[in-house]
Amino acid sequence: MTDFNEEEIRELRELLEKEKIRKLKQLYSHLMDSGQIDALADIFTEDAICEFGPEYGNWEGKETIRANYHGVFNGQPPFNVMHHITNHYIEMTGPDTAKGRSYLLDVATSVEPEGQPFVWFGLYDEDYRKVDGQWLISKCSLQFLWPQRMTMPAFETPFPVVN
Repeated sequence: MTDFNEEEIRELRELLEKEKIRKLKQLYSHLMDSGQIDALADIFTEDAICEFGPEYGNWEGKETIRANYHGVFNGQPPFNVMHHITNHYIEMTGPDTAKGRSYLLDVATSVEPEGQPFVWFGLYDEDYRKVDGQWLISKCSLQFLWPQRMTMPAFETPFPVVN
């Protein structure tokens, strides 16, 4: 009773997986901003890597990621800073792997109205891996673009577009 051909069904399945990854990325920001750091760490693979350049360094492994996020956000009230993620582009690289790129607009909510609320403009490049049926972040690289440009050498390579 469906009018979809095999190719359209394959595309619909891919769209469903991409939507799950988008939901994961939105959850990343919500958990970070609301101070739910232990839950935030749980959306990373055990062997995950975070590359946050000269500002925060490289973090390897879920427990290091958990400890370092606690170090960055402990003592801050929920939503003291809000990480707005936009323009999320996802490319499936296999049945259980994908790459994504999204823009970061990092805004401080504790700034007086006449102040400048933007903390960072950045660009996330991420690898995602499906583990036990759930999408997780396996690599998160953040390029800081403003107010100071702090990019890593890998940033100069084009984002993969497989199609």
